[in-house]
Amino acid sequence: MGITKTEIFTEDQNKLASLFKVLGHPARIAILQYIIDQNTCICNDLVDELGLAQATISQHLKELKSIGVIQGTIEGKSVCYCIDEQVWNQIKNESNLFFEQDVKVNSCC
Repeated sequence: MGITKTEIFTEDQNKLASLFKVLGHPARIAILQYIIDQNTCICNDLVDELGLAQATISQHLKELKSIGVIQGTIEGKSVCYCIDEQVWNQIKNESNLFFEQDVKVNSCC
């Protein structure tokens, strides 16, 4: 199996691909939607809400935290997460720039 040659792509292309890769799992989308719907930080509610194992949720939270879209604090056994609004807006802007590109429909397809 070949390696991914990320060095042949621009920094923006690699960044957007990494972002889409992290957001490309339905559990992570569900986690983000749940946090957004709460309008507050969430603490240890995700297992009951999503029906996934704690270890699975922890792995998904780790991936979301790796792109900075969520931030969390740990106090004893309590872990609280919320959306980082600045990063959320940056992700929105980068995605919009990508999807707002003009596409010309050709009759060849």
